[in-house]
Amino acid sequence: MSEVTRILAQIDQGSVRATEDWLPLVYDELRRLAAAKLAHEKPGQTLDATGLVHEAYLRLAKPAATDSWQNHRHFLAAAAEAMRRILIERSRQKAALKRGGNAQRQPLDALSIETEQDAEELLALSEALDRLAAADPQAAEIVKLRYFAGLTMQQTADTLGISERAAYYAWEYARSWLRQDLKAE
Repeated sequence: MSEVTRILAQIDQGSVRATEDWLPLVYDELRRLAAAKLAHEKPGQTLDATGLVHEAYLRLAKPAATDSWQNHRHFLAAAAEAMRRILIERSRQKAALKRGGNAQRQPLDALSIETEQDAEELLALSEALDRLAAADPQAAEIVKLRYFAGLTMQQTADTLGISERAAYYAWEYARSWLRQDLKAE
């Protein structure tokens, strides 16, 4: 039983001390996931790894969220989903007319910024991922863990409790399915 799983069980039993022990462990884990995800993003993001961690942590630290976690793998899946939703919401906010529509902020110290096309691509990917989840939930979960949480194939397989080969085949299927779906759009 991992440390996080043990602490989650203690939290379920109402231990306040366990909640205090849980916070540093979860924060470090989220920080690693966020850094891995944002390392693959284009420079000039308005959200850095620390900001993404704080946003995800606020969502994951709610009492209703901690009651539903079964183990450490389940927590990682929840963290990946929280980060995905945060990035999707930020893309939608950038595209919303009430937030300036196509207006883009220009940082004074950097010339390269995220383009509106990047936000549109992320929204299209999110919609395609929702359609994939309806067709094959496990393949969609693998995409979330690999793309949004930045997990390796082995970590993804361990998180889902499947073999690395099965995860690889599902990853290849999901990539092909998403590529086909996005081309159809």
